[in-house]
Amino acid sequence: METILAPHSFSSLFNLKSSLQQQQNPKSNSNAFTLANAKPICCNLKKDSVFQSFSAIPNTTNWVSHVQRGLAALAISLALNFTPVLAAGSAFASEFDVLNDGPPKESYVLDDAGVLSRVTKSDLKNLLSDLEYRKKIRINFVTVRKLTSKADAFEYADQVLERWYPTLEEGNNKGIVVLVTSQKEGAVSGGPEFIKAVGDTVLDATVSQNLPVLATDEKYNEAVYSTAKRLVAAIDGLPDPGGPEAKENKRESNFKTKEETAEKRDQFTLVVGGLLAIAFVVPMAQYYAYVSKK
Repeated sequence: METILAPHSFSSLFNLKSSLQQQQNPKSNSNAFTLANAKPICCNLKKDSVFQSFSAIPNTTNWVSHVQRGLAALAISLALNFTPVLAAGSAFASEFDVLNDGPPKESYVLDDAGVLSRVTKSDLKNLLSDLEYRKKIRINFVTVRKLTSKADAFEYADQVLERWYPTLEEGNNKGIVVLVTSQKEGAVSGGPEFIKAVGDTVLDATVSQNLPVLATDEKYNEAVYSTAKRLVAAIDGLPDPGGPEAKENKRESNFKTKEETAEKRDQFTLVVGGLLAIAFVVPMAQYYAYVSKK
């Protein structure tokens, strides 16, 4: 303790302070320096710590700015991640858009599923516009990806007909053909005059052959156009061009028949019996030859 509190340990510090006071106030007595005069040193040390705390404020501001930037980046990433979900939701709502938009005015196709080519749309327009001009019967084709409001395509086709043509006078000579791409099925609905002109036979054939068979192979353009030609031919009284036949995928059974199993069993018994006979007969013959030599 004497070494730490020895007077000569503070002598250099006191002498420095007294020399500064003598330069500022030559009349002051340098020998009057006491430990009380050393208090400003402690105050200066406290002020320095305060200044250091103020100097840390910009670091805090930088930390806050980094947090704000991180939150902004997180918000952008969440927005990008949820954008496809919103787009998928709008795709599911397309069936309602078809109902609200009404029948197409400049064409005869409402391709909401986006599966028909421009050539098919152009061919349908030429074929169906000529039919409407000659027979005063209008047929509209609708394609959707998926149905969520109705159980099948037939109910949805009836709903489209009722929404687009709410009165009997408006929908009497109108026909609606619906193709659901995800379910690989189609339906035809129409007013009394349209149903009478086409006939039940052709109506049943188009919804059981042209639309589902070709849609299963994802030949949507051919499914729609072949259905249109078949309906137009029926309205014009021409021979039915027919439709594709459903492919029967016959799978060959991997199981053997009873006759094949019995035949294999007999062959197996014969082979095993022969091996057993050889196993007993050969050693006995060798033993007999050995004994006979002796």
